[in-house]
Amino acid sequence: MKVRTSSAVSTRDVARSLAGALRPGDVVVLSGELGAGKTTFTQGLAAGFGVTAPVLSPTFALVHEYDGHPPLVHVDVYRLDHLQELHDLGFEELLDSERVVVIEWGENVARALPPDRLVVRLELGVEPDERWISVAVHGARWRTRTAQLESALAAFTGGDSA
Repeated sequence: MKVRTSSAVSTRDVARSLAGALRPGDVVVLSGELGAGKTTFTQGLAAGFGVTAPVLSPTFALVHEYDGHPPLVHVDVYRLDHLQELHDLGFEELLDSERVVVIEWGENVARALPPDRLVVRLELGVEPDERWISVAVHGARWRTRTAQLESALAAFTGGDSA
């Protein structure tokens, strides 16, 4: 599944729509180069969960937790040098059935990720604010929900979502 956005607002809108397809216990892996919109995407998910606090990049704090329905954990592993650092953060304890966990730069710690996860890749487009957002499912938990994800993205698959 792939959609195009033309602004930060439309990237947030795509994520807000996807939030309705997420359940407690889900893991969402965000990948893409610096500036591709991973935190912007997370802001949209958070809005979809009813989070009212500002959602900022956890690059230096590494983990931010937000009260929402469901609660959201936002992890950024960009600055980690070793996989052990992820374990030292208590990563395994973050993965529970009560929260949705979003991991920026998750491809850097792929070996530590659960097999069931949603992978969202954000790519810079040709235009300054253009982004291409690809959504891929991994694991049985997600394969059974592909139709729900496609439905959540249906409003955006016709091209520009602005």
